Amino acid sequence: MNRQIKNIIAITVFLICIGLINFAGQNIEIEIRGINAFTFILIVAVLLQIIFFIPSFLLKTEKYYDLVGSLTYVTTVSLAYFAVENKTMIDSIIYFYVMVWASRLGIYLFRRVRNDGKDIRFEKAKRHFFWFLQYWMGQALWVALTACAAIIAILSPEENTLPVLAMVGMALWLSGFTIESISDYQKRVFRKENNPTESFIHTGLWARSRHPNYFGEITLWTGIAVIALNTLSGIEYTTLISPVFVYILLTRMSGVNLLERIADERYGHLEEYQRYKRNTPVLIPKLSKDKI
Repeated sequence: MNRQIKNIIAITVFLICIGLINFAGQNIEIEIRGINAFTFILIVAVLLQIIFFIPSFLLKTEKYYDLVGSLTYVTTVSLAYFAVENKTMIDSIIYFYVMVWASRLGIYLFRRVRNDGKDIRFEKAKRHFFWFLQYWMGQALWVALTACAAIIAILSPEENTLPVLAMVGMALWLSGFTIESISDYQKRVFRKENNPTESFIHTGLWARSRHPNYFGEITLWTGIAVIALNTLSGIEYTTLISPVFVYILLTRMSGVNLLERIADERYGHLEEYQRYKRNTPVLIPKLSKDKI
């Protein structure tokens, strides 16, 4: 397909998705600078990507891409939280959870690309204006779709109580965050001690799942959606697509598929890798682990 047509399709899909997300937040009564708070937050998410995209394209660098993504989460959720006058326990819990997750992941990814010197996802794209821009607009959409339930939950009025359902969501978030953090730590240690182009990680949580960090991220965003459930009403329930979107993104689009293809190219000739791949689930960790 002609690249110009791809660009047009990508921009059209982006605008449609942002429009649909914005529609879900129109029942919010809070305003920021005279604009519906949710609409204002979406605009900020897009503007942040454009602001940082310009120097990144001029310098042909992807080093700040993931860091800006985390900054966008922090900024958008902070705007929602501080726009609310009478904050509740659920508001504070959601705000704290997103801040902790975004800060940890952003710092981790920034350190990784700084140490590696590049991110293979952008090797070709960063040299083409519209191709690279698509990644940045995709990041705005990623933030908007992933955090929409959290943001609307914070902006929506609710009683200052902590229902059982919210506690279930808190447990899910804590479990997912722990799994993701441990997985990333284990991989960082492995990469320090081994050449990732020659050997693959298959110890720790990685002996139970080929992508335990992604399982953790899907679980924690499911937890956020469960916490938010009590505060949503009407069209706002559509924002529960958040964990579904995270699952689709990580397993069908940029995450698992890309990494599995890279791993097959690097280690496909190794018998131990083939055995690892046969015996280890792609995503959901198994209770036992096999010796490779």
